[in-house]
Amino acid sequence: MAKARIAVIGAGLMGHGIAWRLAAAGHEVTVQDPSAEALGALAARLGEICDLLGAGRAALKRVSASADLAEAVSGADFVFEAAPEKLELKQALFERLEVHAPPGAILCSNTSAIPISGISARTRNRDRVVGSHFWNPPHLVDLVEIVLMGEANRPAGEKVAALLRGAGAYPVFVNRDIPGFIGNRLQHALKREAIALVAAGVCDAESIDDVVKHGFGARMAVLGPLEQSDLVGLDLTRAIHDTLMGDLDVTARTHPYLEDLVARGDLGMKTGKGFRRWTSQQAEAVRTRLRDFLVAAARKK
Repeated sequence: MAKARIAVIGAGLMGHGIAWRLAAAGHEVTVQDPSAEALGALAARLGEICDLLGAGRAALKRVSASADLAEAVSGADFVFEAAPEKLELKQALFERLEVHAPPGAILCSNTSAIPISGISARTRNRDRVVGSHFWNPPHLVDLVEIVLMGEANRPAGEKVAALLRGAGAYPVFVNRDIPGFIGNRLQHALKREAIALVAAGVCDAESIDDVVKHGFGARMAVLGPLEQSDLVGLDLTRAIHDTLMGDLDVTARTHPYLEDLVARGDLGMKTGKGFRRWTSQQAEAVRTRLRDFLVAAARKK
C-alpha cells in the first residue's frame, strides 16, 4: 500500500516496537509520549531492535518524536495508541485523538483486554475506532488482533489489516468486542487451570511448565487446537470432553491462590518468587532464551 503517516501514542514497551515495525516497512512514524525520559530513550531502543535483527538503520530516519499529542497526530492517516492498560486514561486519550487527528484518520488501541466499546465511549465517530492488539514484543511477534465493534467499523479494520500485512504482520479479525479478545482468553483459560492444579496439590509449578514446554506446547507453533482436534478426530475429542469437562476449574474470579501470592508480595521474577523461585541469573536466562527463540524465528522470514 502507499506509504502512510502514522502516529504511535506511547514510547514504552509496546510503542517503540510498533513504531519500528511500521517504520521498517517504509512509513513515516511520529512517536508521542509525555515523558521526556521515554522520548530520550527512543532512538537507542529502536537501534537495539536494528542490531537484534541485523537490520540497517534506515528505519530510524523515518521515526520522529514529540511530546505534544495534537502535533503528533495532526497529519496522521493511522494512530496507534499504546498507553498503559487503564480504561479512564484510554478514554481520555481517544477523546483528544478524535479532536486533533484528521477526520479520515483511523484510531487504533493496542489494549490487551479492554473492550473497544469502552475505550471509545467518549468518541462521537466510533466507526473509525478499532482494536489493534499487538503481541509483545511487536517487532518479533507477527500476530495482531484487529477488534471490531460491529460491521460499521469493518472498513476501518480492513485498512488497518492491509497496512499491517504490508509491514509483515499477521492480522486476524475479532468480530465481537469481548474482554481479552481471542489470544488472551485462550492464554488465561490455560492459566486458570494451571493455577488450580497447583493450588489443589496435583503438581508443582515447574511440572506445569514442563508439561506444556515438552508436551503439547512443542506442536502448538504449527498446529492450532481446533486443527489438532480435526487431525485426531472429533469423536476422540468428544470422548475426552465427556470425561474431563465436568472436572475442570470454573473459578469465576481471580483464583484465591494467585490472590494470596500477590498479597504476600510474591510477584514473580521481579521479586525473586512467584509460582516458582527465581534468582536474578535464572530470570535473565529465561528472558534470553525467549528473546533468542523469537529472534531466530524472525530472521528466518
